[in-house]
Amino acid sequence: MLKRNFGRRDAFREKLEKANAVRAKVTPSGPELAAKMASYLTPRPHSRVVELGPGTGVVTKALLDRGFAHQQLSLVEYCPEFCELLALRYPGMRVLRGDAYALRKTLTTAGGVLEDGPEHGLQLDGIVSSLPLLTRPEPVRKALLEEALELLKPGAPFIQFSYGLTAPVKSDNRAVSVLCSDWIWKNLPPARVWIYRKGH
Repeated sequence: MLKRNFGRRDAFREKLEKANAVRAKVTPSGPELAAKMASYLTPRPHSRVVELGPGTGVVTKALLDRGFAHQQLSLVEYCPEFCELLALRYPGMRVLRGDAYALRKTLTTAGGVLEDGPEHGLQLDGIVSSLPLLTRPEPVRKALLEEALELLKPGAPFIQFSYGLTAPVKSDNRAVSVLCSDWIWKNLPPARVWIYRKGH
């Protein structure tokens, strides 16, 4: 009987995790959460910002409302249907169908914002992520953060929202600062924004 109860509990936990993963993939960020994410970036004449997992473009709109121009934003989306939607919704904006978890490779391919290579001084001014990081193993999350910070200018933010109670990525690097916003209660479900920065 005890083994049966544990089996049911494990099965329930597995179903719950799958449901959360699906919800994270299909539930768009609310406008309040999107605006909060965009608020950590300041538009400048030659800003280069990358958005990971834009989905339907809710955060993209918040970045435009913040004052960024179409040509300053590059969207990395894996789903081809979302890529088509984004291209229609934001004509002229760079939309890359690629793997955000292989970020350097995606951004340095032909048409990518860093196709000339980040070593040529084309580092990024910000990365905004709506990826469902908590559905990925911790080593994968850490690898993404490390690669993202290497592509960012010193002090430029990697911005990630999360429904979790703790940081979506726990950095082992003391040179990386981690801040988080208050809960955005109007978002369903409530979420917080986490900001990672690496100094010089």
